[in-house]
Amino acid sequence: MFFADKLTLDKPRRSADGYMAIHARSARSGIYKYLGREIDPAGEHFAADQVVNVYRPAEEVFDKQSLGSFVGKPITDDHPDKAVTADNWRDLARGTIMGAAKDGEYVGFDLAFLDAATIKAVDAGKRELSNGYQCDLAIEDGEVDGVAYQAVQRKIRGNHVAVVDKGRAGATCRIGDAAACTVILSDEVIGQLADERTYNAEPNDNINDPARRETSNSGGSPVATKTITFDGLPLEVTDAAEAAITKLLGTITTLTADKGKVETDLADAKTTLAERDAEIVNLKQAVEDAKVTPAQLRDQAKAYALVCDKAKALEVKFAEDADIGTIMKAVVDAKMGDTAKDYDAKQIAAAFDVLTKDAKVEERDPVRDALSNGVKTSVQDRNSVETARRAWLADKSSAYRKPATQGVN
Repeated sequence: MFFADKLTLDKPRRSADGYMAIHARSARSGIYKYLGREIDPAGEHFAADQVVNVYRPAEEVFDKQSLGSFVGKPITDDHPDKAVTADNWRDLARGTIMGAAKDGEYVGFDLAFLDAATIKAVDAGKRELSNGYQCDLAIEDGEVDGVAYQAVQRKIRGNHVAVVDKGRAGATCRIGDAAACTVILSDEVIGQLADERTYNAEPNDNINDPARRETSNSGGSPVATKTITFDGLPLEVTDAAEAAITKLLGTITTLTADKGKVETDLADAKTTLAERDAEIVNLKQAVEDAKVTPAQLRDQAKAYALVCDKAKALEVKFAEDADIGTIMKAVVDAKMGDTAKDYDAKQIAAAFDVLTKDAKVEERDPVRDALSNGVKTSVQDRNSVETARRAWLADKSSAYRKPATQGVN
C-alpha cells in the first residue's frame, strides 16, 4: 500500500545561493484514520466510506531501513501523477531530502529546496508537506492506549516529499530550527508510489478528523479520483469513469445472464427435438406394425363370419354393422343375463367360446365366396330398381303437360 502524510513548514533558512534549508518533523507513530477505499480498494474487508483506524508502530516508523529509505529522495511541488523514478526525476524534483532521523516522537527531515519557483510558493504560504511512501498493510485487529485499530503499517519505505496545500499528520508536525538530522543513507530499492493520497479536511491538530481526498496537479483544478478493482487489478479513476465502468460491467453481467438463458433454452429445444424424433420413429414403426396383409384380412373376415354364424345359430339378434366384440357381448348377455353384466372383454370372449362351442355352423370363407360367386342381388332388390325406373320414364313422357314453375329462386 502507498500513503501520503503531512508535514508543516516553519522558519526556513536561506543559503547564500538562494537555496532554502528546512528541518521538518513528520511521521509520528500511533493511530491514523483512513477511509476503507484507501486501504482496501477491492472492498474485501471494509466498506468504501468506512473510517478505519490504521496503527503505525514506533518500531516500524523509526526502523533504520525505513528512515534511510527517504534520504536522497526528491522534493516535488504537489504530488506528481506518477511515481518519481530516475526516468522522470529531472522533470519532477524541486529539492532533495538530505537527512532523516528520530526526532522525539517524530521523524525529523533535513530538506533542501533548490527550485526558485517552489521556494517562492513556500514563501507565499504553501507551507505543508506530504511525504509519499510505500508500506505493507496488514488487516488485523488490536488496541493501543485504549484505542482499537483494524490495520497495521509495516516496512515503511519513502519515495518523495511533496509541497502541498494540506497534509495529514497534524500541526505538531512542523518545520523548526532544531539541529540537523543525522544522515542515514539508504541501500534499499523503493517500489513505485501509486497516486492514492488522503488528507485531513482542515489543517488542525485533530488527527482523528474524517479523511478527505485531494489530488494535486500542475496549475489546474483538483480532480478527485479513487481506486477501484477492475478485472482483478487496481485502477485509479474519476467518478465519471467509475460510473462508466460500473455501467459497462452491468451490461456485461446482463449479457452474460442472457447468454446463459439462451444456451439453456437451446439445450431444452434440442432435447425436445430429440424426443420428437424418437416419437416419429416410434409412430412410423407403429404404422408399419399396423399394416394389414391380405392373409390377415382374410383371417379377420373368416373370424367375423364365424362369430356371426355362431350368434345366429343361437338365435341371437345383433345389428348388421356390429363388430365382433359387440356380437359376443350380445350372445353372452342373452344367455347369461345379469351374471355377465360386469364382465370385461376377455371374460366375454371366454364365455362366448363356452356358449357357442357346440353351435352348428357351416364353415365357409366369405372372401372366397365373394370372389368366386360375384356380387348377387336379391329378387326384391331387382324389383325395387325396376319400379323406380318405370316411374321415371312415365314422368318424363308427361312432363310437357305440366305448367312451368314461377318465381323459382
